[in-house]
Amino acid sequence: MAFQTVFKRYEIKYLLTAEQKQKILRAMAPYMVADQYGKTTVRNIYFDTDNFQLVRHSIDDPVYKEKLRVRSYGAADPQGAVFVELKKKYQKVVYKRRIAMPQKEAAEWMAGIRHCRSDSQISREIDYFLEYYKTLKPAVFLSYDRQAYYLKDCSEFRMTFDENILCRRYDINLESGVYGDHVLAEGLTLMEVKCAAGMPLWLTSVLSEEHIYKTSFSKYGMAYKKFIYPALKSGAGTSNNADEPKEAKKYA
Repeated sequence: MAFQTVFKRYEIKYLLTAEQKQKILRAMAPYMVADQYGKTTVRNIYFDTDNFQLVRHSIDDPVYKEKLRVRSYGAADPQGAVFVELKKKYQKVVYKRRIAMPQKEAAEWMAGIRHCRSDSQISREIDYFLEYYKTLKPAVFLSYDRQAYYLKDCSEFRMTFDENILCRRYDINLESGVYGDHVLAEGLTLMEVKCAAGMPLWLTSVLSEEHIYKTSFSKYGMAYKKFIYPALKSGAGTSNNADEPKEAKKYA
């Protein structure tokens, strides 16, 4: 099955209450179509250094940031397809490269046991990333339930709604069940607008009418601030070198 391997777009995020979500769903009904997969549970393993260099840099809101993850849609199995994804953000524009491969091969590649079976520009970028950071290892398991939609006359304009965002730092395995700590407060939904250009008028209108404002939100970043950093600070984690998040410093 063909799938997109290279993305360049804006990703604009909003935190919605249940009531706001329903109003947006009603407003978008004449224009948007649910994608063919329906509601999907997305599983991710994020990779980071021993002292969480990547996520710490990311939550400082730099001009440039990058992350590496392995993702499955639904439960993975050793020979089932997963995506190895390198995601970069520069001056608000998101660039994503991904390769599909069996889960077992992806795990061995990330662990340095083997190279990617296919030699491509994307695989070479990921190899460089692995070599540059050297000590990358599975840092956190993140899962969420996602419903995705695309614009009827422009499949590149997408909107996603993520709920039940969970994280854990143990049993970091795409084949395992979905459980962990709740990253978002109960009743909230993370909506993402993914587009190469501007938003349609009907969407900007409902956002304005309902006083819904964009926010800076990273699932991994929030997991670090809420759970990982406090555990490290209390001595329950595995590293003593992680710096205090910006928000924690500000409100200490």
